[in-house]
Amino acid sequence: HTPFKSATGTPIQGAASKDAQGVVELRPELIPGLLDLGEFERIWLIYLLDRASAVQLVVHPYMDTVERGVFATRSPARPNHIGLSAVRLLSVDENRLLIADVDMLDGTPLLDIKPYLPDFDCFGVTRTGWYQGKSAQGAVADDRFEAHTPETHHA
Repeated sequence: HTPFKSATGTPIQGAASKDAQGVVELRPELIPGLLDLGEFERIWLIYLLDRASAVQLVVHPYMDTVERGVFATRSPARPNHIGLSAVRLLSVDENRLLIADVDMLDGTPLLDIKPYLPDFDCFGVTRTGWYQGKSAQGAVADDRFEAHTPETHHA
């Protein structure tokens, strides 16, 4: 559950979410799998981009003015429609996780949860391709990658 009902206005990455909070609600039978998770500051959420537009192999990313190959972007219009976010874990209560730095839509189907481990998940890099010199702070999505029904399609 997140405060974001449609792509327009949703932060394009968790780092740009300005502490937006959400709740992960798991089926009760999964509660034993949450043992020890509360000891972690950040977790990875792996989820289905269920409202993304059709696959686009060449996209115009939010942070650029040039079309790019989808695999060189974070566009949700991916062939596998799988999303990945490193969120802050604020608390674990029964089958509910209070999280912050959310960048996914409300009702997004969750596929998996994994702990964020800096030794495994944080790498110093010197090349960031077309993103070099850009910042996602305050950047939000529009509807360019959101699936539209005929009734909601915008020209």
